[in-house]
Amino acid sequence: MATEQQLDVAATMFRALSDPLRLKTLILLAQKERSVGELSEIEGEKIGTMSARLKVLLTARLVRRRKDGQNAIYSIADNHVLALIDNAIDHACEHH
Repeated sequence: MATEQQLDVAATMFRALSDPLRLKTLILLAQKERSVGELSEIEGEKIGTMSARLKVLLTARLVRRRKDGQNAIYSIADNHVLALIDNAIDHACEHH
């Protein structure tokens, strides 16, 4: 059985995944790592808006951040995140 702390971490992760725009950002990062500027341009968002979205994903441990000079480069945290996204989309596409 999961501990209280593990359940809290999982709930935080699911809250982060509950927003379609954050989910779309994760799908873009699943293709390749990208800077905040690249993501903002692709999505047609302000950099501040994208930074806030990425902060939620980072806090939920769904993405990683590394510095490249002045740029922050984001990528998917690990293969578990890819599996979560794939499973959620597969589940949403199922016909009952």
